[in-house]
Amino acid sequence: MQINADSSGAAITSRPWPLTVAAILLICSLLLFWPGIASYDTVVQYQQLLSGSYDDWHPPVMARLWSILPFAHHGTAPMFALQLSGYWIGLGLLARTLGGRRAIALLAVGATPFLSGWLAVVIKDSQMIGALALATGLVGHFRLRHQPIPAPALIVIILCLIYATLLRANAVFSTVPLAMLLLARPQSGAARFVMMIAAIPAILLLSQPINHGLFGAEDSGVRRTQPMYDLAGIAVRAGDGTAGGLSTKAIEALRQDDCVRPLFWDSLSATPACQSAIKYWEKAPIGPLYLQLAVAAARHPIAYLAHRAAHLNSTERWLVPLHWPLAAPPARAEPNDLGLANPQSPLIAAWQRLAAWLTETPLAWPILWTAAALWGLWTSLALASGRTKDSAGNSARDLALALFASALFQEASFAVISISSDLRYHLWPMLATAIGWLILGRSPLRGRRGAGLTIALLLLCGGVARFTLPPVPPHYAGL
Repeated sequence: MQINADSSGAAITSRPWPLTVAAILLICSLLLFWPGIASYDTVVQYQQLLSGSYDDWHPPVMARLWSILPFAHHGTAPMFALQLSGYWIGLGLLARTLGGRRAIALLAVGATPFLSGWLAVVIKDSQMIGALALATGLVGHFRLRHQPIPAPALIVIILCLIYATLLRANAVFSTVPLAMLLLARPQSGAARFVMMIAAIPAILLLSQPINHGLFGAEDSGVRRTQPMYDLAGIAVRAGDGTAGGLSTKAIEALRQDDCVRPLFWDSLSATPACQSAIKYWEKAPIGPLYLQLAVAAARHPIAYLAHRAAHLNSTERWLVPLHWPLAAPPARAEPNDLGLANPQSPLIAAWQRLAAWLTETPLAWPILWTAAALWGLWTSLALASGRTKDSAGNSARDLALALFASALFQEASFAVISISSDLRYHLWPMLATAIGWLILGRSPLRGRRGAGLTIALLLLCGGVARFTLPPVPPHYAGL
């Protein structure tokens, strides 16, 4: 047994049992959900793998990796095993380092039904969580013991971060703060913040030639969805579509058919009238389209901010009705003729029903986890400002700080870069926040009264909204 100290001075015990429990949880997850659940996105990517023709609507890095794995043509099993293995190995390593009650709490968080239920779905978000959990676990395993990261582990960490970055358009907001952990001699807080801000747009620009050049993905038009959604939102709210080339008739059609909704951008193609109104943008060059959005937002800032605020509220799942959609993980595979079968365990339906029930509770409100991450960031910064010669304690604060920053940068990105309110987009920020607080352990809490009042207010307003706002349609077509 090896003993170090955390940021609060408490002992960090290193016992092997958390790794054993993590291995058992991995085996149970594999047996329960084997060979993984195929969503609509999974089916599309598997079709690309079989045809050898890739586009950028779904991450080409995921389909390319899938294509080179053993038994790739046998369905979802290779990718399913990959994401679950990364997830539980990462959590197991970190739990072993933390030890005691914190290890139990961390493994319990990992097994939470709506987290483990989504990890059963072979989709880019689950791949991202698996990669980042493994990277975090490896970094924490060595840094919390004040040990240098060996070269093989460092290579795995870098590969996980690169892979996670290429899985989502806005994943860079999560991965860049974590990448700061790889600095052998961390810079000052201000220097690290400047490095993050500079790195994010650079990596966003670099991802395009990687997707289209290195991975040979064709342009699917996915990059147009953000400016199309925002331009339509501005035009409907301001009644002026000149910046985006929309006529008065097109704006009226968007309003008449309720084509712009906070929940997601899908309603823009819900009716022929909606499709006709935005047809002009579907083939527009990417650069000029974003320029039109910048002009429209500058001309009508209130309309733009109101549109983005409505969507942010929707995706943060705060002032919304009960049963807000796009939350629960599926229990069955998307119907397909590619041989992607359903898992056979009779327990899956019950497990995913439990996950669906939990998504209706405050545990699945991203807004609450954002508040918890802000509180954690404040506490971590206060602890970091009082650094001591306790290297293990400083390492714990650095790791917690990076996790809270990863969560908050990701959540902040939804204010500008987001077109759908799926809960799965928020699962990594939720997990990162939980891990950050567990790493802090019994550190002195700062601003408890203010944080408590904020969380209570968020709970009260969110609870009232759920029981007073009109119910949502039960099926996708009604949304």
